[in-house]
Amino acid sequence: MNVTATAVFVVLFVLITVLGFLSARWKKGDLGHLHEWGLGGRRFGGWITWFLIGGDLYTAYTFIAVPALVFGAGALGFFALPYTVLVYPLVFAILPRLWVVAKKRDYVTASDFIAGRYGSPALALAIALTGIVATLPYIALQLVGLQVVIGGLGFPTGQGLLGDVPLLVAFVILAAFTYTSGLRAPASIAVVKDLLVYVTVIALIVVVPMRMGGFGAIFAALPKEHLLLPPVQDGNTGTMSIYASLAFGSALALMLYPHATTAVLAAKGPNTLRRNWVFLPAYSFVLGLIALLGYVAYASGIAKLPELAPFFKQYGPQFAMPGLLLHFFPSWFVGIGFAAVAIGALVPAAIMSIAAANLFTRNVYKAYLDPGCSAARETSVAKLASLVVKFGALMFIVFLPLTYAIQLQLLGGILILQTFPAIVSGIYTRWFDAKALLLGWAVGLAWGIWAASLNGFKTSGYALHLAGWVLPGYIGIYALVLNGLVATVATLLIRAVGMGNRHDATLAADYVG
Repeated sequence: MNVTATAVFVVLFVLITVLGFLSARWKKGDLGHLHEWGLGGRRFGGWITWFLIGGDLYTAYTFIAVPALVFGAGALGFFALPYTVLVYPLVFAILPRLWVVAKKRDYVTASDFIAGRYGSPALALAIALTGIVATLPYIALQLVGLQVVIGGLGFPTGQGLLGDVPLLVAFVILAAFTYTSGLRAPASIAVVKDLLVYVTVIALIVVVPMRMGGFGAIFAALPKEHLLLPPVQDGNTGTMSIYASLAFGSALALMLYPHATTAVLAAKGPNTLRRNWVFLPAYSFVLGLIALLGYVAYASGIAKLPELAPFFKQYGPQFAMPGLLLHFFPSWFVGIGFAAVAIGALVPAAIMSIAAANLFTRNVYKAYLDPGCSAARETSVAKLASLVVKFGALMFIVFLPLTYAIQLQLLGGILILQTFPAIVSGIYTRWFDAKALLLGWAVGLAWGIWAASLNGFKTSGYALHLAGWVLPGYIGIYALVLNGLVATVATLLIRAVGMGNRHDATLAADYVG
């Protein structure tokens, strides 16, 4: 047990716990209404929105998984950098328009918008269920990041119920302050989380290379195959096309996740969002530094050190960043760094559970089970649903091997991408027919799951053979193309036979503001 690091870790954890409960009194509103509990009253200004969206999109698993991928696979792991650059122009053009219509029509979720835009409860339900299913393993992987650093402190995680006690305690705390304070809790904690992350990453990227003789020595110690993607050969694009399609597909998927939509709809206005997306690439700069830590860990040889080898045996490459902290820094700073990762797990996990709860309450419970429920009942159901979602995510970690949770997450992006045609096209046009979009969603989803199952859900790539070329690419992108083609052809056929439905509860004026 690393006593000093654990003490610092606990102090910081207590701090954010207190902050989470106190957040219920911040920006006072009636938390008996869903838009107050689940969207913070749509009153978050520029600074808070910046921290909230950043804390939402750059999660604990980012700090653990990105260095791990670079540590294990080399240059391919840097796909995370261009995709976070690509995503900001996309959201700059698309999501402020969604905010405007959601505000005017009192929509709390993207599925609320779909129900109004297309007049199709079935399509809205499909989008809602897709979002909930894709979110569950995502929350589980935040808890994986938490589990890794708890293990680094000396707790025997994954070795029986006793080893999972710290994780269970953290989970209960997360559940409690989310239930009490709603979205206000992760919004306020995100400020502390980001400050700790910036301090930790800057310290790692400055101190460790200095002690290793500089970046020149680090890169010289890396094998060539770790530094470059293999070249295209004999009509096979190999990891080149995987890299590009994974970056582009991840960018499209990121803005469609329910937690991203929730953070966006909680902003004060569309201009608040636009200003934020001008400055949010600062996180991409930090992400580049985080990715470099995978190279630093590989070159340092920490995986072979006697005191760290057991951790790498249990957690694999995921221990790359925690291993650097343990080897190169004093115990008190290890506590700070591990707390940054742990708090970086709780913030997005809280937002994700709230987002999934909003979807269930608005688009399943209220739409099908109790259409006449009061505002207070609606919020009460959302609070309970957020607890159930967290509990489901916790079950992934406690009862399933870690690899299963990671494999399930590979499906998350594939699933959520199939909501793109309905949501994004709906923001700009009512050309598609709801029945055609539902058919495209079903075909894209079925093909994506089938393609992922071919390799036992171990990777997210599929080798497409086209005109003599072999194009390995991200399954989610291929499924999305198929989805869009089916929806387009089906719309034309439905109109040709006179079965089209032009119902639209929104007006052109609803999108201007």
